[in-house]
Amino acid sequence: IRAGWLDKNPPQGSYIYQKRWVKLDADYLRYFDTEKDTYSKRLIPVSSISRVSSIGDQKFEVVTNNRNFVFRAENDADRNEWIWTLQQIAEERKSKAPERTPMSLSTDSATELADKSGFLELRGFKHKLFVVVAGDKVFLYKNAEDYRQRIGITYIEMNVGNVKDVDRRGFDLTTPYRIFSFSADSEQEKEEWVEAMQQSITEALSNSEVAERIWAVESNCFCADCGSPKPDWASINLCVVICKRCAGEHRGLGPGITKVRSLKMDRKVWTEELIELFQQFGNMMANQFWAANVPPSEAISPSSGSEERRRFVIAKYREGKYRHYHPLFGNQEELDRALCVAVTTSDLAETQALLFCGASVTCDTGDPQCPTPLALAERSGQRLQMEFLLHNKTSGGCCGMGQSSGKLLSALCCAEFSRRWCTLQDGVLSYYENDRNTVPNGEIRVEEIVCLVNNPLHAHGAWHSCRGPHQGTFEVYTEADRLYLFGLENPDSAREWLKSIAKSFVHPRAEELLALDFERLGRLHYKGGLTLERAQEGWFALVGSTLHVCSEDGHRQEPLQLRKLQELCEHASGMLGNTYPPAEPRCAGRTLYIQGERKLDFLAWVHAIQKAAGSSGDTLSEQQMTELDVPLLVDRCIDYITQCGLTSEGIYRKSGQNSKTTSLLEVLQRDARRVRLKEGEHQVDDVANTLKRFFRDLGDGLFTRRWAPEWLWATALEDEEAKVGEYRKLLAALPPVNRATLKALINHLFRVQCFSGENQMNTHNLAIVFGPTLFQTDGKDYKAGRVVEDLINHYVEIFNVDLMASLPWQVNDQEMKKQQDEITAIMKMREASSSGTQQAGDFICTVYLEEKKTETEQHVKIPATMTAEELIFEILDRRKIVMKEKDYWSCFEVNEREEAERPLHYSEKVL
Repeated sequence: IRAGWLDKNPPQGSYIYQKRWVKLDADYLRYFDTEKDTYSKRLIPVSSISRVSSIGDQKFEVVTNNRNFVFRAENDADRNEWIWTLQQIAEERKSKAPERTPMSLSTDSATELADKSGFLELRGFKHKLFVVVAGDKVFLYKNAEDYRQRIGITYIEMNVGNVKDVDRRGFDLTTPYRIFSFSADSEQEKEEWVEAMQQSITEALSNSEVAERIWAVESNCFCADCGSPKPDWASINLCVVICKRCAGEHRGLGPGITKVRSLKMDRKVWTEELIELFQQFGNMMANQFWAANVPPSEAISPSSGSEERRRFVIAKYREGKYRHYHPLFGNQEELDRALCVAVTTSDLAETQALLFCGASVTCDTGDPQCPTPLALAERSGQRLQMEFLLHNKTSGGCCGMGQSSGKLLSALCCAEFSRRWCTLQDGVLSYYENDRNTVPNGEIRVEEIVCLVNNPLHAHGAWHSCRGPHQGTFEVYTEADRLYLFGLENPDSAREWLKSIAKSFVHPRAEELLALDFERLGRLHYKGGLTLERAQEGWFALVGSTLHVCSEDGHRQEPLQLRKLQELCEHASGMLGNTYPPAEPRCAGRTLYIQGERKLDFLAWVHAIQKAAGSSGDTLSEQQMTELDVPLLVDRCIDYITQCGLTSEGIYRKSGQNSKTTSLLEVLQRDARRVRLKEGEHQVDDVANTLKRFFRDLGDGLFTRRWAPEWLWATALEDEEAKVGEYRKLLAALPPVNRATLKALINHLFRVQCFSGENQMNTHNLAIVFGPTLFQTDGKDYKAGRVVEDLINHYVEIFNVDLMASLPWQVNDQEMKKQQDEITAIMKMREASSSGTQQAGDFICTVYLEEKKTETEQHVKIPATMTAEELIFEILDRRKIVMKEKDYWSCFEVNEREEAERPLHYSEKVL
C-alpha cells in the first residue's frame, strides 16, 4: 500500500535515528535495513495499531496495545501521508472481521492456533528466538512476551522454503533469499521442528490447487494486464488474474479500487464461490469491459517496466479510460434500476458493466423485502452475483475524471467531488487547486469539446462537499473521449457556466441554438434529405422531446419531434470507416442517419434520444405520437381491433384477462413503437381492455378537468342543433392532442357500431361502456354516456367544418368515403376468411436492374414481408453479381409514368 525511507528511533530512546525502508500492506507495517531485503527487522500487525499521531519535527508515533514506535519522515507532507494512510488501513482493518493469522489473534488464543511454537537458536542472533509455525508461514519473535504482544521480527512464507538436516540438533530453512540456520535443544525437538516446517511447506504448496483450477480457463493463463504466462495473483473484486509485477501496481491503487490476493498464499480467501466466479468470469470477460479500447501504443507487455505498468493500470482501472461504456452511463437512476434487474439473472458481464459505470451496489431497490441488489441476488439464488457484489461493497463505482470551477466542484467520481477554482478565458477552461494558484491543474480547450449536458436535479445522486449539499451538475465531453463532470451549489449557477462554455465552443453559424433551453448540445456527423453521398457535420440540441439540427452551412432544419418517430434503430455501418455505428431516427417521410466518431458521447446521445422519444408521463401530451398527434398506444390498439375485432361479439363490453391487460399496458407505455399487436398472439378483449384502462387512468382525462363539466352540461340542451354547436365549441377549446385523440376514438367507435349486427355493440351500448371511462366517473352519472352517444351519432357534424377538412381532427366527404371503403374491405376479408378461401399471398412484380430495358427485367415473387434489402440480394444473386466492399445498391420505387421515384430504406417492406 505504501513504502519508503523513514528514520526509526531505536527502542533505547537514543537521539540517533536509524534509516529504515518501511513497507505497509493490508496486514503489517514492516521495516527493513534496505529496500532490497525480503525479511524485515520488525513487523507490527495493522490490527494491533490503536493510534497514529504527529509528534512534531516530521515525526509521527505508531501506538500499539503494548508499545510505541517513533518514525521520522523527510518532510511534513510525507509524514502526513504516512499518518493518513496508516489511520485509513487501521480503521478499515478494525471494521472487518479479523483474519486468521497469528498477528490478528488475541493473547488467549494465540498458542492454540499455532501448529508449533517454542525457542530456537538462530545463527546471527545472540539470544534464542521464539519461533511459531502457523499455517503456511513461520514467524520469528525476540521472545515469548513479544509473541503475546504480537510484535514480531519477520515471517517466512513457506511456499518458497525447503528444510534439511545439518547435524544432530541443527537444521536449515532455505529460501531463495536467505538461509535460516536453526538449532534445537535436543535431537527429538529438532525432528519435531523439521516435521512441523515440512507440513507448513506442504500446506503452502497445496494452494497451487486454487491456481490450477483458475488456470483451467484459457484466458486466465495469462496476465489480464501485460499477458505474462501463469499469473499467480488476482484482483478479487475486479475478477482479473494478474502477474506479480502488475499486482504490485494494483496495490498502489488501494483496496477501494482493486483488492489484490495471491492464488497460492491467501488460501482462506478462495472460497468455492470465488473460484467459480473466476472460472465463469475469466480475464476475457473482464477485459471485454476494462480493455475494450486500448490503443496499441498504450498496451503493455511482460517486458514493460514499472513506470509503464503503473501508468497503464491507473488509466485502465482508476480512470476507466479503456472501458466499454454502458449505454446508461451518466444516468444514475437508470443504472441502479438496471443493476437491480441484472443481479437476478446469471449475466455477470452486465452486472460488471453497470457497477463500474456508476451503479450503486447499495442502491434502494424499492422492494421492502429485498432492499439492496445483494438481497435480490440472494432471493433469486444467484450465488455468483452475490459473491461479486460482496467483493465490490466498498469499491469505487463510476470511474471518470472531472474538474470544476470557482464556486464549482469537480468530480473524480460520482460520489467524490474536489473543490477547484475554474476560469474560462480565451477559449480555455482551466481549473486550479485554489484561486491563489497561477499554474492550473489542467485545462480543456473549447475546440476539443464535442458535447455539453445539463443534468436534471440529482442525476448523479446526492453529493456533498465541505460546504454542504449541492444540486447542479453538468457534463463536458471532449474529442479525447473523456467525460468531465462538474457540480455547483444550485442549478442556476450550473446553467450560467454551461451557457458561457456553450457560447465559446458552438460555431457562429449555429448560435441560434444557444437561445434554446437545451438539455444536450453538441456536434455530430449526419446524413439526411438529398445529401446521402457524404456525412456532414451538424450541431444538435436536445430540448425535451425535440431534436434541433443546424447544418454546417448554418441552415437550421425543421426540428425532429422525437415522440413522433416511426423508428429509431442502431446498426453497424462501414460508411465512415472508424465511425461508431449510426443511430437512425425515422419520422414520416424523413430519415436522418446520425454517426459518431467517439464512443462515449455518441452512446450518451443515443440513450438521450431514446429516452426523449419514449413516453414520459401519464398525460396525453407525454405519450409517443403518430403524425396526427394521436398517442401511438391508442393508434396501435384501434388499428388491431379494426383489423381483428370489429365483428367480435361484446367488444369493449367483455373484460379481458387482468394480468394480460396490465402487462400489455406496461409495454405499450414503455415503448409503443416497438410493440406489434398480432392476431393469435394477442386476444381482442385484452387489447380492448388495455385501451379502456389507458383512458380511465389518463392524467387530466381526455376531456380535461377544466372542460369535462362543460361537456356534461351540454347534454341538457334540448335543441339538437344547439347541442351540436356547443360540442363543436368545446372540441375547439381542447388541447390539440386531446382533439386529435378524441376524433380518432370516436371515429373508431363509429366503425364499431357499423358492425353492431355481428358484435352486438350499438351506439348506446358503446356509450354505456365509454362514458364513465372517458370522464373517469363511477358510472352513476348518465350524462357521461350521453356525451359519447351524441359524439358517435353526430360524428360527421361535430368533427366537420364546411366539409373541407383544414385541420387533422376535422372530417370531410373524401375521408368518410375512405372509411366506408375500409369497412367494406374488412367485411369482404372476414367473409372470405369464414368461407375458407385464402387471400392471394405474394405479388409477382417486375424489377429492373439499373435501367428499364427488356434485357434487365426480372419477374420476382414478392411476399408481404420482403424488405428492400432482401429484394436487392435476390436480384443480385439471380444475375450472379458479386458485391464488392464499397458497392452500395439501392432499391427505388418508380411511378407508372416514370415522373417520380423514391428510394426505399433498406429495412422498409417493398409492398
